[in-house]
Amino acid sequence: MNIGDFAHHLSRRVEGLTGAVTDPFRPTVIRLGVTGLARAGKTVFITSLVANLTDRGRMSQLRAVGEGRIEAAYLQPQPDDTLPRFDYEAHRAALLGDRPHWPESTRAISELRLSLRVRPTGLLSGFQGTRTVHLDIVDYPGEWLLDLALLDKSYAEWSRDTIERLAGRPVAADALEALKGEDATAKLDETRAQVLTRAFTGYLEAARAEGYSDLTPGRFLLPGDLAGSPVLTFAPLPPQDDAPRKSLWREFERRFEAYKARVVKPFFRDHFARIDRQVVLVDALGAIHKGPAAVEDLRRTMADILGAFRPGRNAFLSQILMGKRVEKILFAATKADHLHHTQHPSLAALMQALTREAADRARFAGAETQSMAIAALRATTEETREHHGQSLDCVRGTLLETGKSAAFYPGDLPQDPQKLLGPAQEGAEGWLDGDYGIMSFAPANLSLRPGDGPPHIRLDRAAQFLIGDKL
Repeated sequence: MNIGDFAHHLSRRVEGLTGAVTDPFRPTVIRLGVTGLARAGKTVFITSLVANLTDRGRMSQLRAVGEGRIEAAYLQPQPDDTLPRFDYEAHRAALLGDRPHWPESTRAISELRLSLRVRPTGLLSGFQGTRTVHLDIVDYPGEWLLDLALLDKSYAEWSRDTIERLAGRPVAADALEALKGEDATAKLDETRAQVLTRAFTGYLEAARAEGYSDLTPGRFLLPGDLAGSPVLTFAPLPPQDDAPRKSLWREFERRFEAYKARVVKPFFRDHFARIDRQVVLVDALGAIHKGPAAVEDLRRTMADILGAFRPGRNAFLSQILMGKRVEKILFAATKADHLHHTQHPSLAALMQALTREAADRARFAGAETQSMAIAALRATTEETREHHGQSLDCVRGTLLETGKSAAFYPGDLPQDPQKLLGPAQEGAEGWLDGDYGIMSFAPANLSLRPGDGPPHIRLDRAAQFLIGDKL
């Protein structure tokens, strides 16, 4: 254990002792982590959640709202001065302005504090005044959780596993040729190192566009202020048993270890270890649209992501968590508004089956889990149309590319999720019963009544599961 980890270990013990003494006299604080892979809708989820907790007319399934016990909700300065603030005002303006559009996606970690003034319930409610509950929302990319697995691997192991994975993907052909053709025993040439890194990063970007999810290291796609630094300038190379000092192999090996020590570990130590409740957002419909390979890749990736919630598997994580567990985890299939409500049970069942392995791991660590189909911001309406004598349940929305209104029928999801997961695990090239479509809809132009937040699907039920017991 290095000095930084020891200091964190000691501070967690002191924090636990002082918290036990002062908790009865302090406001309740809930740290809610919001994560998911690219295009899962993290920014929209947080923006709509805050807007709907501020104006609670559409949050009847959150019990404290239904009972009229939340008197006020307001933003306050966040407790961590070293983190960027989640730009709620700009994202809300993008979604609900005169010309609504989707906000920029998550690029790094950020935080926002929403404080709720709540009346107590129960026998003592008549003798107690209102209390304050702080909801600290931490937004971070799901790709960063995948990096936890790197801590248990050497550079040689990671290189071998990554190159084997690339070999089965046509989208990786150019990068694989460059990596395999390199003389890793030659003396380090920084220009060449950068060329190889760009080739590998190009593969990661192309693979993400193709629907693949298992893309590590996570910061290569979301570098932030580390862009161009040596800690992000390496790539997998065919293993070398006796590469000399100062060779390309040895330098990439050193940078891989620096990435683990200076990028991966600080994130888990300083941020992940402090989360109480967690939302994992999943674009399951996008994966289905891409095909069986993308669905199977997503299933495996979700199991890897949720490995972070089973700390006993990793010695480093066990040390920094010190017995602390995330108490609740919600697996949410987003974009439920792309389907008619009659198909939402099938989407929720698929979400549960898709994350079965991941959920089992989380339950083993003592977390309560739930799967749900949601839309944090509803962008469509529903209608039924006749087509060749058949009634089709459709959704209508404004197409993102053209700005025109269109009705869309995506196809029927099977009630049995194994009809999708089975072919995916067997390596099928396409769906036996045809393709499942998906459209890109723009946010609807809304006119909200006073007291109403933006329209959603089951966001209030999600909030009840995540924080209802603390209210």
